Amino acid sequence: MRQLNKTAMSTDVKKELWVHMDLRNRKFFGFSLNVLAKTRELAGSTAGETVAVLLGSSGSQPVGGDPGESPELIPVGEAGAECTKYGADRVLILDNQLLAVPRPDFFANALAPFVAEHNPMLVIFTLTDFGRETAARSARIINSGLISECADVSIEKGNVVADCPAWSGDFMGRITFLGAPRTGFLTMQPHAGRAVRVNGRPGLIERFSVDVPDTYKGLRLLSSSPGDMEAQRLENAQTVVVGGAGMGTIENFALVRELATAMGAELGATRPPVLEHWIEEERLIGQTGKSVRPKLLFSIGTSGAVQYAAGVMEAKTIVAVNRDSSAPIFQIADIGIVADAKVLLPHLITRVRQATMRKLTDDLYSAKDHLDTAKDFGAKVRELRESHNWTIEALSEATGQSPDFMEKVEAGSVTPPVAFLLRFAKALKIDPETFLRREEKALIRSLREQAFMKRTRDYSYQTLSPGVESRHLRAFMVTIEARKIHKPVAYKHEGEEFIFVMEGELKLSLGNKDHRLKAGESIHFNSDTPHKLKSMSSETTRCLVVLFTP
Repeated sequence: MRQLNKTAMSTDVKKELWVHMDLRNRKFFGFSLNVLAKTRELAGSTAGETVAVLLGSSGSQPVGGDPGESPELIPVGEAGAECTKYGADRVLILDNQLLAVPRPDFFANALAPFVAEHNPMLVIFTLTDFGRETAARSARIINSGLISECADVSIEKGNVVADCPAWSGDFMGRITFLGAPRTGFLTMQPHAGRAVRVNGRPGLIERFSVDVPDTYKGLRLLSSSPGDMEAQRLENAQTVVVGGAGMGTIENFALVRELATAMGAELGATRPPVLEHWIEEERLIGQTGKSVRPKLLFSIGTSGAVQYAAGVMEAKTIVAVNRDSSAPIFQIADIGIVADAKVLLPHLITRVRQATMRKLTDDLYSAKDHLDTAKDFGAKVRELRESHNWTIEALSEATGQSPDFMEKVEAGSVTPPVAFLLRFAKALKIDPETFLRREEKALIRSLREQAFMKRTRDYSYQTLSPGVESRHLRAFMVTIEARKIHKPVAYKHEGEEFIFVMEGELKLSLGNKDHRLKAGESIHFNSDTPHKLKSMSSETTRCLVVLFTP
């Protein structure tokens, strides 16, 4: 390991392009590998070298924090070897115990003197909060220039020229360094390049022991933990729906929310909806917000400004909706729809809901024979429940199942009955007629007829509407012996129920509440609620019961 000798900045700029590699976790390291790939392209135009710079500690115990507090941190040795496989001609590892826990002040204090001694052409950081602060501190320490938020960089006539978005991405500024040639600093968008393994000779790895002035001696790391899980859900989502300024009002933006909910997707936004307070800032997607990489991304009412595009470039399929056919978003979209989102979305939401329930229906039938499909079915139910912000208890009540049963459904360990699917559709405000096939409707009618026959075979039932087994409205005469409990085959069912007491006195237990009805009194209730009947008189109680099932 070589010891760094502190010297003043050299006046001879070397044809070396340095990239600071962010080792805080695998995601940030992946961003750095993207920037490394872009830098390698740039180095090719100058016949220069691509150099990866890593800061860390080879010791086992960091200073100022417990090593267990950063479980995602990538070891410098492992990261250095990986950099050589992704195009680094050289890897420089700056080693000090204070660098074991990433802190911008320590990193800048270590890096700036090292840059001053070796004088590379550029030092490039990934555009993250950590990268911004470290780059700014480093540039200030040695009085060098810094160009921030670069979308692209080129070398023109020996000068570094950076393309940087301005005015919310509506314009692109071209910025360069002035004065005599010296090291310049850049922060570059994490998706400016794509990491690619490079075959050939492995790069050289060098280690340097560096001094790290502890400028703020009273500052100490107390704890470190993963970020907000809600934010991680957005960044890790398989499906994302993003709304932009084109939605016009908060009421119209609600359509974007509704689509995300219908798809079981995570909701995101560009900067204008955030500034208008239509959505919380944690949902901002783009250069200054979150970066997402879903399998499917709907971009609705977004212009496609550079800052926003930087956050969605890794989406596998982008569907864009904008009424302006020349909007930049169509340049990166896989599918483009030129339409007024306010007109299109209500129709799209309806079709998505129907398609979602159709897929659930297919999965339900397959789940009866295949365990893997049962798990997929349960996962989709959980995804839809969470997108509606329902608790297990709320969904249990809506579908007439116990919370324990619902947990088993979501885990894929049990397969629910068809009645569950119908109640679930009702909770989602979807008409079963719009997604059920003819044979499935016939099966449901058959099940209703069987339930009807079971009821009418009971000694206490007398049907008043013969021949209507498959219809929605039916009437019965129910007879209950004195002081006896009436025990029908089923205690709850879909639809509504009307009871009129003709003789005697009746106790209706409806959920956790009892109702007492005398002759001539009636009650109307939702028959999804568990209910029981009991005669409270010393004589037979007779009731007229009318059932309506959807």
